[in-house]
Amino acid sequence: MAMERELIKNAFSKPCTLIYPFEKLEPPEGLRGKHEYDPEKCIGCGLCARVCPSFAITLKGSPGPKCTGLLVDLGKCLFCGQCEEVCPRDAIWLTTDYELAVINKEDGILDFDRTPPPPKAPPKKEE
Repeated sequence: MAMERELIKNAFSKPCTLIYPFEKLEPPEGLRGKHEYDPEKCIGCGLCARVCPSFAITLKGSPGPKCTGLLVDLGKCLFCGQCEEVCPRDAIWLTTDYELAVINKEDGILDFDRTPPPPKAPPKKEE
């Protein structure tokens, strides 16, 4: 008898689940997801790669002005946010994008390019 009562009650109630991926919840505030990168702000210091506990971030090129970008391996990343916290120019940050499933491992590596600034010309000596 109790089971029939529970069945009738649940037959006319709204479902508790969503029809994913057609219905999605708004991500909670503070969710750490996929990385974003602003190459204009980046100075190539390499602090983000240095503090990454899982070694998910590597610099392309050498540190400093010759840095040509970043590689972020989302398969290794812990999404701890230390790279975002340590960046002196706020060039890297974590978004709320959490759908990061890929078929090939290579597709889970974010390749951010950066054009190094042109070398400064030496000052002209006056005679």
